[in-house]
Amino acid sequence: MKLSDLAEITNSIIEQGNTDLEIESAAGLDIARRGQITFLANPKYTPQIKDTKASAIFLNENVELERADIAVLRTKDAYLAYTRALRAFNPEPEIVPLIHPTAVIHETAKISLNVEIYANVVIGANCEIAESVRIYPNVTIYDNVKIGASSVIHSGAAIRENCEIGVNCIIHNNTTIGSDGFGYAKTEEKSWLKIPQTGRVVLEDDVEIGANSAIDCASVGETRIMRGAKIDNLVQIGHSCTIEEDALICAQTGLAGSSIIGKRVILAGQVGIAGHLRVGDDVVITAKSATSHDVENGKILSGIPAFDNRDWLRSIAAFRRLGEMARTIREMEKQIRHLSSKK
Repeated sequence: MKLSDLAEITNSIIEQGNTDLEIESAAGLDIARRGQITFLANPKYTPQIKDTKASAIFLNENVELERADIAVLRTKDAYLAYTRALRAFNPEPEIVPLIHPTAVIHETAKISLNVEIYANVVIGANCEIAESVRIYPNVTIYDNVKIGASSVIHSGAAIRENCEIGVNCIIHNNTTIGSDGFGYAKTEEKSWLKIPQTGRVVLEDDVEIGANSAIDCASVGETRIMRGAKIDNLVQIGHSCTIEEDALICAQTGLAGSSIIGKRVILAGQVGIAGHLRVGDDVVITAKSATSHDVENGKILSGIPAFDNRDWLRSIAAFRRLGEMARTIREMEKQIRHLSSKK
């Protein structure tokens, strides 16, 4: 691909270099070779620029380059431009219509012609599989499931009854969509009686779910993951939760039932959200934090229980000095006792 074409695809401006320079792929600063384009987004990697063998580099507007032998594509966001370059060099393969002879498909299922269905896939009654869907081996799809166009279901995934998957979704290996919510009532004998879980899960368009995650259905109604939300590996979404547009939920996070996660929220790794809470739009909750109360829009929280990140940072700084402070207090007490004894 010519540098000029790559600049157009990535919304970049050629600041230095030959517009006809051929770029074959993209790679990181430390491993890039001739014919590849790289990027610099994090200033800590600036020293690697002098040694990189890349032919071209994406640079943010405020970053200077002291090498004349590398083509420069100037952009507002080098990481975003690099991502677009990677996508251009690594497009998704075209669908090759296929239904493997070992696939078990119920006679009432409606399967579009232009789909790929691999070995040992099971598709239940009254399911609807739209155009350009790719379903990898050993996927199990229960009855009454709908899967929208261009979605990809990776091997080992299970989609339970009545669930709906939107357009252009990705579900990674061994994830379960629509598993029973964790609901029990205590009987007179103090044992647990299972509450029927009759609801469903809805994934709207452009949702991606990582490997080995579980999204529970509601006892009634639905659990809904809204457009563009991205969920990492090993995430638990409880029954009746709502994840709003473009939220990002990182690995090992757990949401108790009926939580509402607002638009563009970022929940870092191992965050815990108690049930029946609302986390407002644009909130960030940092790794290993947990909250048991509603969170206002735009807050950045840390800790257990979570509170304002700036206050948390000050508290951590003070915590590290507790030993020193304790010694200082003991010394002051000695001095006070000594002074008191002289009176």
